[in-house]
Amino acid sequence: MFRVGVIAIQHESNTWLDMPTTWESFEQDVVAWGPDILDRFRKAPHEVGGFFEGLQGIGGIEAVPLFAARAIPGGTITADTDQRLIEELHRTLPPAGELDALLVAPHGAAVSQLHADFDGHWLNELRRHVGTRVPIVGTLDLHANVSPAMVRATDALLGYRTNPHLDQRERGVEAARLVARALRGEVALCQVAACVPIVPNIERQNTDRPPCSLLYAEARRAAEELGMLSYSVLLGFPYADVPEIGGVVVMVSDGARGRARQAAQSVADWWCEHREAFRGNLTGIEEAVEAVGRGPRPLGLLDMGDNVGGGSPGDGTTILRELQRRGDLRSLACLWDPEAVEQATRVGVGGSRSRFRIGGKTDRLHGPTIECEAEVVGLYDGRFTEPAVRHGGKTEYDMGPTAVVETDFESTLVLHSRRTPPFSLRQITAWGIDPAAYDVIVIKGVQAPIVAYESVCPRFLRVDTPGVTTANMMSLPYRHRRRPLFPFENELQEVTLHHGNPP
Repeated sequence: MFRVGVIAIQHESNTWLDMPTTWESFEQDVVAWGPDILDRFRKAPHEVGGFFEGLQGIGGIEAVPLFAARAIPGGTITADTDQRLIEELHRTLPPAGELDALLVAPHGAAVSQLHADFDGHWLNELRRHVGTRVPIVGTLDLHANVSPAMVRATDALLGYRTNPHLDQRERGVEAARLVARALRGEVALCQVAACVPIVPNIERQNTDRPPCSLLYAEARRAAEELGMLSYSVLLGFPYADVPEIGGVVVMVSDGARGRARQAAQSVADWWCEHREAFRGNLTGIEEAVEAVGRGPRPLGLLDMGDNVGGGSPGDGTTILRELQRRGDLRSLACLWDPEAVEQATRVGVGGSRSRFRIGGKTDRLHGPTIECEAEVVGLYDGRFTEPAVRHGGKTEYDMGPTAVVETDFESTLVLHSRRTPPFSLRQITAWGIDPAAYDVIVIKGVQAPIVAYESVCPRFLRVDTPGVTTANMMSLPYRHRRRPLFPFENELQEVTLHHGNPP
């Protein structure tokens, strides 16, 4: 009986956000050990659920859930939290006994105050514990900043292929079946990663449309032509100021390192040749709001600078201020504002219209606080369930105490106490709100919310707003990125190749 350990530590760290990620941030989402991991993820559209599904029914293999920790995207992980996560890892491994393989789920863009490459750090801690003979196969978010340390520590890394991320469970199943084949001696996993000196603009990252659809098609073609076991294209996470930002192509072969290098290099060369297609098309706030009158409604305005799924605070006001200035459009938006929720709770449903100060309280990057008169029309506990497969693979949500208010500028605001990305339409419909009643829905994301909101928004516009997830990357004060790097510099450095744990 082969025993396969299952470990997940997932965080997407936005180093521009001056609000660190703590142990409590993980506890508010997922911290689990042993059988509790199976209970939480077995049915979830998440790669860890895919691990269990992929191993189930394969004779002679036992899944051993060990440790899982996940926090929603946010600021840099604190030093204390880094140390506690590693301590939990070391505390969990010895009682598990001898393991024949590991299935791991890092995000790929975690940064701590101690380790800029936190995923590389904990993966190497695992490698040191189990030695070089034990296969380690993992999944990565499509927005991973893949480091040489991550590649060296693993035998195979499989990235999501869809954005919005709808294939997480599928990739988990693929990883589990790959590790099973390795354990049975059917394949000798050989991994090569090509680091591409390109940062594709977030506005260009819908994988169903060019240019990304063409890039992924090219990767699939190269993988099939050269007989790869797996292929991945990682688009990187530009909101972590680390040397690894940029694209990566990963190819996994059956012991054929030369062919894996050839496949990875060919896709990297294609990407470099077509790099101009990955610049962003940026639409200003006033232009976006003007577009409401030029087509069916509601228009979904995607607030790229305050993308909660990329680590922003979720209290940006720049689009709302333009809607307030105009005052002639019925709008709907969600904002993170615990202070306003507390005020709404004191006022109560049906109370007199009160003066509120809403949003813009985290920093000066996402717009100033909006002052308005508002009536409280609903108070809720903020918990809801998403039954469908959605970006992030999450099904249970807790926004904390939540208030719905109607403002004096024709806007309905869902105010919540815990930062929550807009991956589920239930974030608004769970409180009895009808999206069809509005001209505009302000959505704090870029690609991820599309699958959730496309049933109610006949059109979307991605809006160039300021903030820690701005699509205008040229405005970010990078200190640690490599140079040259497109689009910051037009010339390109050579593609570099890195190899995984040797077969």
